[in-house]
Amino acid sequence: MTSSILAGVDEVGRGCLAGPVISASVVLADTIDMSLLCDSKELTSVKREKIADHIIKNSVAVGIGLCNNIEIDQMNIHHATLLSMSRSLSSLSITPEKAIIDGLYIPDHSIRCESVVKADKSIPAVSAASILAKVVRDNFMIRIDQPYNVYQFGKNKGYGTAKHIELLKQFGPSIYHRMSFSPLKDIDI
Repeated sequence: MTSSILAGVDEVGRGCLAGPVISASVVLADTIDMSLLCDSKELTSVKREKIADHIIKNSVAVGIGLCNNIEIDQMNIHHATLLSMSRSLSSLSITPEKAIIDGLYIPDHSIRCESVVKADKSIPAVSAASILAKVVRDNFMIRIDQPYNVYQFGKNKGYGTAKHIELLKQFGPSIYHRMSFSPLKDIDI
């Protein structure tokens, strides 16, 4: 019996007020320590970083795809998320026979995709994708926090915390904010 190549796909950043939505696709190697894999939201940032390093070292292929805030504003978050997933699949160095997508919807792609709700909790390759996507996005938001530190992206990662909204009202939006999201579309700027 032959085994098929399976990719796990997950995204992070759908509900943020700033920054991209980022997806990861992962094809795991047999050397991966499955006991480390879980939903990224269950891990501290320090643990996610360490496990992400292990995932990269123990994967056959890893792909990252994103849609920036401008694309999100142009097409809406749903379509941008699916496009970021498609981009992550296209960036894999090998072509899997199948991809398991966390959630209800699948991207338009030549690879056969199946959606599974809460796959990040039950399918190791999707858990790995969840962790990688979260680490990549968090690191992006930390990096842009330096020139735009008035928004505290390093702390809030672009999510709509009370402090982030207060800072938006005080300073207006940055080039990374999603202008189609409330409360940004409702703020008199």
